[in-house]
Amino acid sequence: MKHTGKIYLLTLITFVVSTSEGVIAGILDKVAASVNVPLAVAGQLITIFAIANAFGSPLVMIAAAKWNQRKVLIVSLMIMVIGCAATFWLSGFGYLMLSRVVLAIGSGVFAIAAKTAASHLAPPEKQAGAIGTILLGFSAAIIVGVPIGRVVAMSHDWRFIFVGIGLLSLLSIMAIMAVIPAKIKGEVTPIGMQLAYLKQPKILTGLAVTFFWQLGYGMMYAYITPFLLQVALLREGQISMALFAFGIATLIGSKFGGWMSDVVGNGKTLMGSLTVHALALVTLSVMPGSTFVTIPLLMVWSFSAWASGPGMQYNLIELAPQARGIMLGLYGSFIQLGIAAAGGIGGLASNGGSMRLVGLVAAASVTIALLLSRYSSRRSLKKIDRLMASGRR
Repeated sequence: MKHTGKIYLLTLITFVVSTSEGVIAGILDKVAASVNVPLAVAGQLITIFAIANAFGSPLVMIAAAKWNQRKVLIVSLMIMVIGCAATFWLSGFGYLMLSRVVLAIGSGVFAIAAKTAASHLAPPEKQAGAIGTILLGFSAAIIVGVPIGRVVAMSHDWRFIFVGIGLLSLLSIMAIMAVIPAKIKGEVTPIGMQLAYLKQPKILTGLAVTFFWQLGYGMMYAYITPFLLQVALLREGQISMALFAFGIATLIGSKFGGWMSDVVGNGKTLMGSLTVHALALVTLSVMPGSTFVTIPLLMVWSFSAWASGPGMQYNLIELAPQARGIMLGLYGSFIQLGIAAAGGIGGLASNGGSMRLVGLVAAASVTIALLLSRYSSRRSLKKIDRLMASGRR
């Protein structure tokens, strides 16, 4: 198999693995009912997954630094199988939390190893594109995996979703053993080197923008199904259609955001997308329930949220171009921390009022990201003006 086929194989497996993360948001009401806990408590399954992913995955990668990437991929998928089996067989909310930790570590390690392997498999001039191809697996999980999970949960026990993910993970192990070469080595950046960059105010501000943006997005996404049922008044059969439309908008938004960043610059793209993001959340939260209004607004929200992602990553790279890998690693960690906080704060908001309050608190978080971004942009412009003035002198 040529390198392109191997990369697409890794992308397909990434889709399977990533579905284990995102599908919970689409079936949160079903999960809560099956283990007899309130929605706010069930939302902590998203929080614990993100925390385990953010902290557990890097530690495993450091421990496996001397392994080749094929071995890392295989071990991560074995962890996925164990997590899926635990999800299906063990009953009770405590065991479900434990299985989410196992799945988070397995999927997080696989994601890191898959991007590393893809960059080594591709020719030097196509390495960035190879990593971008792997990221399509994440998008596909939202576009296809989450709606399919909802359909399955409507007619069967939601745990059967993880039976499917576990079986596909087993097949993936055999495929990797047959196709991916064992000679690919990985590179792990020491945690101390990553933390050193957090001392720089401009980088810390950029990461704070990332955190509050993801907090707002993740808060609404974690409770999207109960929001659509209780606020938008969608019927059960319309949820999968809404989630599919949401997923399509994420893919378009991500591509559009990258293109706009190239055309008009990161700053303008980020400011525009964050503004639309906040307005869409407010409008969704205050508008009366209607399918014809809700689904287009849902797509605007998803589109604008994902349009911010490329610009944020490019912005961090521009702040420290000599440490591209470290910046992207920190970006990923702050994304997971935002997701972790979203589950907890969203749970408090849903307990303190209606699901509308979740949307309004999410909008407030995105507004903070917008203000921080504007503050950072103004500081950059003032610095440029000072440099130009000194040059004229």
